[in-house]
Amino acid sequence: MPNVAFHFNAPDRLGYACRLLRKAYLRKARVFVWVESSDQARLDSALWTMGAGDFVPHCASDDAEHVKVRSPIEIGLRLPELCGDLILVNLRHEMPDNPAAFNRVIEVVTLDEADRASARERWRKYKALGLEPQRHDLQLASSE
Repeated sequence: MPNVAFHFNAPDRLGYACRLLRKAYLRKARVFVWVESSDQARLDSALWTMGAGDFVPHCASDDAEHVKVRSPIEIGLRLPELCGDLILVNLRHEMPDNPAAFNRVIEVVTLDEADRASARERWRKYKALGLEPQRHDLQLASSE
């Protein structure tokens, strides 16, 4: 069963995702980022322009296979068929059909009330599957 974590109160979904992905890359994790079509190009651009020394190698799901094999982070609109040891970073408002296929699931939730409402629904669905999500309040973490 995967570890499911909700990262609540992200002031900026893509900005937070960039920092999260940089940490994952430095830890040599393999990550799939599930995005809405409107966010795919924006996240790609944000990862290229994070800042000096902060390069995060990544690719898109529709890149050539030889590129995907060498990229620790893949960004896509459709979930991969083979998940294995992948971490899923979910930037969408829906839950993956089979979260147990992933090693870990991270749900990024902003301050937007509609986003928070869909996150509460996903939380209930994870619990119904027998998973016990963990809550990480980013506002509390930044004030400590």
